[in-house]
Amino acid sequence: MENQQEGPNGEARGPDREARGRSRPRLRGSRVVLACVAGCAVLGGVLVLLRPEERPEPPAPPSPGAVAMAAVTTGVPAALPDLAELIDEREKRLRKHPKDARSWAVLGAAYGEQGRRLADPAYYPRAEKALRTSLKARPKRNTEALAGLAALAGARRDFPAARRWGEAALKLEPRRWTTYPLLIDAYTGLGEHESAERMLERLTELRSGPAVLARAAGVYRDHGRREDAAAALADAAAGAQAPAERAAYLERAGQLAWERGDLQDALRYFQEAVRLDPDQRAAQAGQGRALAALGRTTQALSAYRVALAKQPCPRYALELGELYEALGMPEAARVQYDLLRERVRGAAAGGADEELVLGQFEADHGDPRAAVRRLRAEWRRQPGTEVADALGWALHRAGKHEEALRFAVRATDEKHSGGVRSAVYTYHRGMIERELERYGAARRHLTEALRINPHFSPLYVRVAQSAIDSLGEPPDVGVPEMGAG
Repeated sequence: MENQQEGPNGEARGPDREARGRSRPRLRGSRVVLACVAGCAVLGGVLVLLRPEERPEPPAPPSPGAVAMAAVTTGVPAALPDLAELIDEREKRLRKHPKDARSWAVLGAAYGEQGRRLADPAYYPRAEKALRTSLKARPKRNTEALAGLAALAGARRDFPAARRWGEAALKLEPRRWTTYPLLIDAYTGLGEHESAERMLERLTELRSGPAVLARAAGVYRDHGRREDAAAALADAAAGAQAPAERAAYLERAGQLAWERGDLQDALRYFQEAVRLDPDQRAAQAGQGRALAALGRTTQALSAYRVALAKQPCPRYALELGELYEALGMPEAARVQYDLLRERVRGAAAGGADEELVLGQFEADHGDPRAAVRRLRAEWRRQPGTEVADALGWALHRAGKHEEALRFAVRATDEKHSGGVRSAVYTYHRGMIERELERYGAARRHLTEALRINPHFSPLYVRVAQSAIDSLGEPPDVGVPEMGAG
C-alpha cells in the first residue's frame, strides 16, 4: 500500500496503473530536460569564453560637451564648464569641416550663452559671426541659425531684432517649440504682452516639461499672477534634469519671492541655486539683495562683490552702489558707478544695449536730462514696461512731472503693463503724484509699494515711508445720509 497514490479525482492508483499512465509524459519530460541541459551547456560555454573584463559595460555618461549641446539646442540653462567644453568641441570640428552649418549654429548659440552668463559682451560678435557663417553655409531652411540669432538679439536686449529673427524661424518650422520662448522674451521686451501670452499658449500645446513651466512662470509674473508663477517655478525646479538647469529655476523663484518681500524664502532659493551651480551669479547678487534687507550688510557686500567679480553686470554695480550709499559710503558707491559706466561702454562695443540701466542710473545719481534723452530713444525703439517706468521717473527727476505721470501710469496700468506688480513702479508713480499734489493717489500708491515689497530698495524704502508720513492720514469724510439732498 506504500506505492498507492491519490488520483486526480481522489481514487487510489496502484503502481502498475501509475506506471502505464506516465509512460508518455516521461518521454516528453525527458526531451525538455535534455533541451534545458543543452541550453545550459551552451550558455555555460559562452560565459566561460567571455572573460570578466570582456563583459558588456554600461553605457558611458554623455560628455560635458554633449550635455551642453543638448541644453543649448533646447534653450535650457547649461553649466559654464560644459559650455566651454562644447565650444572647444565645435571649434575643433569646424577646423576639419568648415562647411558644417549645424556646428556653426551650435557654436554661435554657445558663444551667445557664454557671453550672457559671464556678462561679457566680447562673446557676442563671435556668436554673430558663427551664426551668419551657418546661414552662409546653408542659406535656406536654416532654422537653427535663425533661432540662434533671435537668442543672441535677446541677450543683447535688441528686442526688435529678436522678434524679426524669431518670426523668421517660426515661419520655417511652426512646430519647433524652442522658438516660442525666444518670441515670448522679444514681445515682452517690446511691451506686446498679448502676443507674448499667445506665444505661451502655442508653446504649451506643443510641449510640456520644466523649460516650458519656467517660461510660463515669466508670463504669469508679468501678468500679476504671482502664485501661479511660483507654482510653475517649483514644478520646473523639481523636474529639472541637471544642476545648472535647476539652479537657474531656483534663482527665478528667489527673484519672485524677493519681489513679494519674502526675504527668507528668497534667500533660501538663492543659496540653494548657488550650492547647485557656483557659477549662478544672478543668485549670488540675489543673496546680496536679500541679506542687505535682513540687515546682514557684511555678508550682503561680500555676496555682491563675488557676483561682480565673476559677472560684472551693470545692474549689480548699480545695486551695490546704492547699498553703499544707504550705508553712508559715497566713495565706495562712486567706484561701483564708474564700473557701471565702463561696463555699459563695453556692452555697446559688443553690440549690446544697456541704455536702460544707464538711464536709470543717470536719473537718480547723474544727469536726469541726459537720462531723459537716452530713455526717449530707448522708448522709440522698444517700448516695454520697464522702459516706460524708467522714462517716467527720469522725466520726473528732470522736472517734467505731467509727462512723467503718463509713463508712470502706463507702467502700472494693467491694460498696458500686462498687470505686473512692482513695488518700484508703484513707488515711482506715487512720488510723481505727490509732486503733482494728487495726494490721495500718492498716498495709495506709496502705501501699495511698501505692501508689495517693504524692502524694495535700501535707499528708497525710507523715502517712501517719509513721504507717506508727510501726507498724513486720509481725511475723515463722513458717509452721506440716505436721501440727503
